[in-house]
Formats: sequence, C-alpha cells, structure tokens
Amino acid sequence: MSKNTNKLLIVLAFFAIYVIWGSTYLLNKIAVAELPPFMLASIRFTVASIFIFIIAKIAGTSLKITKKQLLNCSIIGFLFLTFGNGGVVWALKFVDSGFTALEISAQPLVVLLMMYFLEGKKIKPMSLIGVIFGIIGIYLLVSQKELIKQEGMALGMLTIFACMLSWAYGSLFVAKANFPKNYFVNTGYQMLTGGVMLCILSLTFGETWTSPTNWSAPVLGSMILLIVFGSIIAFTAFNYLLKVVSPEKVATSTYVNPIIALLLGWYVLNEQITTQSIIAAVVLLTGVYFINTKRKLILFARFKK
Repeated sequence: MSKNTNKLLIVLAFFAIYVIWGSTYLLNKIAVAELPPFMLASIRFTVASIFIFIIAKIAGTSLKITKKQLLNCSIIGFLFLTFGNGGVVWALKFVDSGFTALEISAQPLVVLLMMYFLEGKKIKPMSLIGVIFGIIGIYLLVSQKELIKQEGMALGMLTIFACMLSWAYGSLFVAKANFPKNYFVNTGYQMLTGGVMLCILSLTFGETWTSPTNWSAPVLGSMILLIVFGSIIAFTAFNYLLKVVSPEKVATSTYVNPIIALLLGWYVLNEQITTQSIIAAVVLLTGVYFINTKRKLILFARFKK
C-alpha cells in the first residue's frame, strides 16, 4: 500500500471518529423522538453485530470464543452498551444532543477519579490540574437554572452521569479481562450481548416495538446511519488509527466530538447554546487536555531534579 493511500485512509479514519461519532448524538436524538430508547439501541447494536460477524466470516476470521471470553464480552456489553449507551439514549428524550455530548466529554475525568479511588493510582500533577478544570467545567454546565428547570432535564443529566460511571468501570475492566484477540470479533460479541440485554430491558419496561416500515424517513435514515457508520465504520476507523498513529492523536476525538454535536444540534434541531455552555465547554475540554497529555509540569520536573 502506497504512502498516499495510507495518508488518505488516515484522513478518512479521523473524519470518521471526529464527525461520525460526533453526529451520533444528533442521530439518536432524532430517532428517540419517535422510537422507544431501549428498542432503538437494541436494534442498532444487534443488527450491527450481525453485519460485523458477516464481514468477519468473509474475511476468513474465526468467530470462536471461550465461555470466559463470552462472559467478559457480556459484562462489557452491559456496561458500555446496555446501561452506558441505552441510558444515554433514554436521557436524550429530555436533554439536548449537544448538551449530552458536552457532559460526556468529562468521561476522562471520571475514569481518572475511579482509578484513584478503586485502584489507588496516583494522580499526576498535570492530571490534577485537569481534574480541577473538569470539576469547574461540570459545575458551570449543570448550574444553568434556565436549563435545569426544563422538564426531565435534571433526571436526564443524572442518568448520563451514571452512564459515565458505567463506562469508566468498564474501561478498567477491559484492561484486565480476557477477550477475543480479534477486535472485530470482540466488538461483535459485545454488541450482540449488549443488544440482546437491551431487548430484554425494552420488553421489561413494556416498550412498544414497531416495524421499520412504519418509521418516518428521518428516523429510518438515522437508524441506518447509526448502524452502518456509527457502529461499524467509525469503530473500525478507531481501531485502525490505534495501530497506525499515536494514542494521543486518536484521543483528540474527545475534544472534537462535543463541538461537532453542539454545532449539529444547533443547526439541525435549533438547540440552544448558551454563553455559559460555551464557557463550560472551553473549561471542560481544557481539563480533558491536561488529563490526556503526557507532558510534565516544568515546575514539578525541576523540583524532582
């Protein structure tokens, strides 16, 4: 493969994790306005898993999995998809898509604090600055009285935070658990088990399932985009980038996704962007930068010497 081809693939992959992942908040918001949230998420991940398995088989990849690996995939499927994503889709019934993405941008902060409290991992000086910025940013975001007063807004924000805790714990679990070596197969089983559990959750809550033939064009289009682009293409691009560029560059999606979501929500759905939300976004993303960066504070480095 030529260098030009590699460069083009890298550019397309970054476009996928920047724009496609950033647009999934809008797509879910459009779909959940008409479809029950757990049904929506269940169909998305179950169908995506079937396509992933088909692609894997065409590529000659074995789908074999041990009982332990299947159990681990089920646990992650629940933490990341059933509770983590299903809860966010449910919250989108009450919370704007851009606001949701902005709140979720604090995820690195939640992971860092969970590692500190559960694993006793020390927080480095740069990360500590990030934590301070993150806490201030979250406070600025959730303390907007004009937004909190909206029906279901407070409950939606609390639900999103609970989902962030689920993702954070899942991130720690992934680092230690045994999974299939092939990331495509691994993702397929996570999506399948997560989708099945979402189906059970949907039926438990008595959600009414409808045929895609009865969906409106915007909802049907959103679901197709979520399955093909959000669940399959963007994730493949993410894993491709992890192999060919540094993790720090891949992590830049954390800064871009909420901006894309905010702009799309404002442009397509006329969602309100307050001045305080913009300030909160700047503070939050600054905190995420300090948490993700591997650079050391000059003051602390000199002190150590």
